[in-house]
Amino acid sequence: MPITTRHLLATGLAAAFSTLLPAAASAQGNLTVYCSVQEEWCRPMMQAFERATGVRVAMTRKSSGETMTQIRAEAANPRGDVWWGGTGDPHMQAAEENLTAEYRSPRMSELHPWATRQAEQARHRTIGIYAGALGYSYNAPELARRRIAAPTCWADLARPEFRGEIQVADPNTSGTAYTMLATLLQVMGEEPAFTFLKAMHRNVNQYTRSGAAPARAAATGETLVGITFLHDAVSQKINGAPVEIVAPCEGTGYEIGSMSIIRGARNMENAQRFYDWALSAEAQAIAGQANSFQLPSNRNAPIPPQAPRFENIRLIDYDFAKWGSAAERTRVISRWEREVRAGAR
Repeated sequence: MPITTRHLLATGLAAAFSTLLPAAASAQGNLTVYCSVQEEWCRPMMQAFERATGVRVAMTRKSSGETMTQIRAEAANPRGDVWWGGTGDPHMQAAEENLTAEYRSPRMSELHPWATRQAEQARHRTIGIYAGALGYSYNAPELARRRIAAPTCWADLARPEFRGEIQVADPNTSGTAYTMLATLLQVMGEEPAFTFLKAMHRNVNQYTRSGAAPARAAATGETLVGITFLHDAVSQKINGAPVEIVAPCEGTGYEIGSMSIIRGARNMENAQRFYDWALSAEAQAIAGQANSFQLPSNRNAPIPPQAPRFENIRLIDYDFAKWGSAAERTRVISRWEREVRAGAR
């Protein structure tokens, strides 16, 4: 179903920064953060934390899948302290592989149940910081010009008129794309889902590294349809892109964007300090300022008016424990590689 949006009132980040914590007068050590949301949100978050605490932050931005690979490669000699953002499934996998550290924040009581449930499932080795539903957007003028009926369901993306006109990320590097695989298997059943994925593969012009990239491609007309989280498409629409946003009629999955402390972190005290700060309502309010329209996990954090609300979307009962397991993730992606990307014709 299309989601309409209103123009976000222009407000500066400075006001949000000033409400966080008192700025420290001198440097208070270092912190290395691996960030898996868009750069435009990563930067102000790190700047706000530096201003609030005096801690010097070194930040690297990579997708969820790429960050998971890096943390695994560095396990014997961790270089990062905190992994902030990105879909929850790889965070759950990192917890299962003992790559992240147990930590129970005193802010747990401020969070929505979906965030604390994830922490409990992961033995408090990760926690939810935001949530967002999966779907897609399409370029409305291009669709009209080609006289193609607007898609409203997952099944529509296998229609022949979309041949070569769909972008979606690669599940090897993108948590968004893995969430799509897990969603379709839960919505359709595994065998029908792989039949659909093979049919949709004929319509895919590119598997991108980044989960948000297909939304940008649909916004510019590079592709007709981009499969992403809905909030990524909203960001494009807010900036004036002629896109319509679809929550598929069959139902859809959602992410719980997560945060984890890396096991063996060199700056553990500052990692815990950042963890607590990032769960605060004030820190989570920065999302809207950065044109990021996820639902915050802190119950007191403001929800941007443009954010796709769960109550308006047909959501499935996404099984985060099952689909976040290392064995299931490896199995599903391996089958997709074998039967869809390499095997489909």
